[in-house]
Amino acid sequence: MSSGPQARGHTAAQGRDARVDAAIAHWAPRFVANGVPLSDFQEVTAAVERWDDWCSAWSRRAAVHEVLGAEALAAAHRLSAGEHYTRAAVCYHFAKFVFVHDYAQMRAAHEKAIGCRAVALPYLDPPGERVEIPYEGTQLYGILRKPSAATRAPVVIMCMGLDSAKEEMDAYESIFLARGMATLAFDGPGQGEAEYELRIRGDYEVAVKIVDDCAEHRGDLDCDRIGLWGVSLGGYYAPRAAAFEKRVKACIALSGPYDWAEIWPQMNELTREAFRVRAKCATPEAAYDYGRSLTLKGVASNITCPLFIVAGKLDRIVPWQDAERLARAARGPVDLLMIEDGNHVANNRAYRYRTQSADWMASHLRSRAV
Repeated sequence: MSSGPQARGHTAAQGRDARVDAAIAHWAPRFVANGVPLSDFQEVTAAVERWDDWCSAWSRRAAVHEVLGAEALAAAHRLSAGEHYTRAAVCYHFAKFVFVHDYAQMRAAHEKAIGCRAVALPYLDPPGERVEIPYEGTQLYGILRKPSAATRAPVVIMCMGLDSAKEEMDAYESIFLARGMATLAFDGPGQGEAEYELRIRGDYEVAVKIVDDCAEHRGDLDCDRIGLWGVSLGGYYAPRAAAFEKRVKACIALSGPYDWAEIWPQMNELTREAFRVRAKCATPEAAYDYGRSLTLKGVASNITCPLFIVAGKLDRIVPWQDAERLARAARGPVDLLMIEDGNHVANNRAYRYRTQSADWMASHLRSRAV
């Protein structure tokens, strides 16, 4: 195997690491749609040539927003502080999101993301609460937000993807909160705060059941009206869980794979390596084998709750045909939104599905219309 610059990920044409190019090509709209200022994205990515510098560059930009948050808080501008710290958390998150080759640097950025979002939570509108969820002898962590005017609101359980985490979810939470639904975004096995101790698991219904139990025991949520939402790999986790967890009244799946092993050969290097690390596999071959456990084969036909599926036909990570496959297999009512010019999760066309999916969920959970 060659050990030259091309093998290490450098592009001869541009002199820039191919992994940097891949991150920009695959995820640029996601950064901006989920809270990174466009100018920040343009300036940071323009200055990064080596993948080794990605995490530190984004962490430096995140620190700018963190300082602004501290200044706002010192001046008692609490709402502004919440906004600045949330933006800092998102930037720190994107510093670490697939930076798995340098664990120490990745984890340092991740801890900053967790810390900034935690500082922001009481100053948000509506505020948030960090929750601990007992799980198989350890803990999962989530963020619960409840609409200000609601008592015992319906709740949308939010399932993260391979490289997303609860600190990235503010933009998604807002659309449900505005429509009278609480949100509980949590890091499941192999995700976010749980990625260091727990491996990814294909039978994600186990984690969702525990989260549903936790929500039910609180008493301040209406758990007769539970919705499930998942993004990217979470777009597999959510329908997978809905097939088993019958407390779920409606489910949204955004660009989720139908069978992980089947699409493994077409995945980019960053995605495959993030999966290998978070699945606790020693080799790519072992990761591929483990990925066989992430499948909706023989499972999707058990989905009987209403299902809203979104896919982009320009998706370079998960083929849009997987959405059609899920729609055909599910036995409950299905709404399939195929966005012709949408990329992965259609983040480049967020206006085509975000509010629409939230309205759909509100109607199925009998939440107030806006």
